[in-house]
Amino acid sequence: MTQVWAHRGVHDQAGENTLAAFAAAVALGVDGVELDVRRCADGALVVCHDPVVGGRVIATSARADLPAAVPTLAAALAACGTLLVNVEVKNGPGEGEPVTVEAADLAAAVRAVVARAGARGRVRYSSFAWETAAALVGGAPVDGLLDEGDDVSAALERAAALGLAGLNPPLAALDARGVAQAHARGLAVHCWRVDEAGDLDRCLAWGVDAIITDAPARALARRALPGGSRV
Repeated sequence: MTQVWAHRGVHDQAGENTLAAFAAAVALGVDGVELDVRRCADGALVVCHDPVVGGRVIATSARADLPAAVPTLAAALAACGTLLVNVEVKNGPGEGEPVTVEAADLAAAVRAVVARAGARGRVRYSSFAWETAAALVGGAPVDGLLDEGDDVSAALERAAALGLAGLNPPLAALDARGVAQAHARGLAVHCWRVDEAGDLDRCLAWGVDAIITDAPARALARRALPGGSRV
């Protein structure tokens, strides 16, 4: 069955990537949560999508200098309870990051926090930076993130070569053929930013392994309908 992952938690009434948004995801009953991880200058790992928050560059700031609403990775994992957590690891200039964090060091730091939290069995890692994705391999499944315009077929070759467990493509880059190709290689497909009813229905029909959505309640409702009842 296709899983539903709340993109940055359930944030219609709480800030995205906050402890409240993750608690709301648990209460809603989704299968998983997607969140973003960055490293501070003092080594702390925090959950935030953007490289700059509250006017401060995360990579060059101490944890104590960031807004209190920005949680640590450890706190976020605890707030997610027993849900699966897709930990997207952010680093590199390609994501607007002014400081490039060395992939192997960052991967080791993230894995250490996950291990201390006892969450290794319910975590999947992902990254747009394929060097980082490769460094994360070992101990938990790792998925390569794709952007719009990326070629799924070519990405499948690279993912298999790096020992990744799956791909996380945007809806615009995916179709039924891409899903079938991935599954034929034993790779999972987690499609992101799927929010509208028709798009949710397409992903469900294609048999993607997970939908990453800003509309998790709608996704759960569409999944609960018999296939022929979706319109």
